[in-house]
Amino acid sequence: MTSFFDALHTNPLLLAAILAGIAASFVSGIIGSYVVVKRIIFICGSISHAVLSGIGICLWLERAKGVVGASPLLGALIAAIASSLLIGWIHLHYRQREDTVIAAIWSIGMAVGILFISQTPGFNVELTNFLIGNILWVTPTDLKILLILDIVIFLTVLCLHKRFLAICFDEEQAQLQGISVNSLYLLLLVLTAVSIVLLIQVVGIILVMTMLTIPAAIANLFTTRLSRMMAIAICISIGFCLFGMQAAFYMDWPGGATIALVAGLTYVLTLLGKYGMKRARKTSLTISSDK
Repeated sequence: MTSFFDALHTNPLLLAAILAGIAASFVSGIIGSYVVVKRIIFICGSISHAVLSGIGICLWLERAKGVVGASPLLGALIAAIASSLLIGWIHLHYRQREDTVIAAIWSIGMAVGILFISQTPGFNVELTNFLIGNILWVTPTDLKILLILDIVIFLTVLCLHKRFLAICFDEEQAQLQGISVNSLYLLLLVLTAVSIVLLIQVVGIILVMTMLTIPAAIANLFTTRLSRMMAIAICISIGFCLFGMQAAFYMDWPGGATIALVAGLTYVLTLLGKYGMKRARKTSLTISSDK
């Protein structure tokens, strides 16, 4: 049997998949930490499902109308940014109805996507890959886009990290310091939307929340410092991609689903281990006090 590491040298698709996973890990670690700390996971779920509308429209334009350049990735990016700005505007102006409206955007985005997909001729392999993920489907062009967006996100966060930190933990104090809280909040949602599109390339729409939240959630169990949390989350995410792809190679499983499964199981085991250690420590302290 060919080993996983030998296959990396002979199979360019597998190598591209690993590189895509690493590129997506930087995004999931950095933006995912903001998402977990800011507690906007439900908003991210709405954005990730609203992306289907952009994918469906572009597939329809490309195949039914012959429009050149209407790639599903571009459609996903436009739909993600538009839905993030709309949700952000609703959050800032209609907080009392926020959950209901976000759920409506979630439903409308998926409904629009399904309607256009139903009018698109041919079997939609691309759509299946976007939904359930196919990391081996990543092309050199997709990889370049991933790297460019990685750089944009990294530079933006590098310049605005302290301000993002302020709005994540204390918006009122940030306003008193003269920080434009609303603009930064909308920018953070746009960066999250771009991150979701990046991660869709790896695990698909259905499993995108796994990579965006679980590495950061695990990192948060070991540190409360945000910058350290990001670094740990990036390393954890890269580990998930490498181990998940290796497991998928030997088991002949879908790469994206395997990565998500590894991430989910690791989080559950880490949480149980952390809880078990706390209980053991409390028991030990109780016994010591009795003595």
